Amino acid sequence: MSRVSFLLMMAVMASALYLVRTQYESRSLTTEIDRATSLARNLETENDRLDVERRAQATPLRVEKLAREQLHMRTITPAITQYATVSGGVAVPTASAEVRP
Repeated sequence: MSRVSFLLMMAVMASALYLVRTQYESRSLTTEIDRATSLARNLETENDRLDVERRAQATPLRVEKLAREQLHMRTITPAITQYATVSGGVAVPTASAEVRP
């Protein structure tokens, strides 16, 4: 009987140790999931903020203002458009919109 009770006691001890280890791993994984969720929430907030900032930076009025002030560009008018003539006498615009591969 003592041999059987010793084996049962060892089985109970092994089961208890396994239970403690499983609970520890469960708590660790739960903590890791919470951290990952928090990080995902922070990244989503940052992404939304950057998206709003990007939209604010790309407004047509802002782009036009930067083009005028920093690049010294001006709006196109027929008064400043220059045309080049080909030997056949046909007027061709100097800038071509054709895209070549």
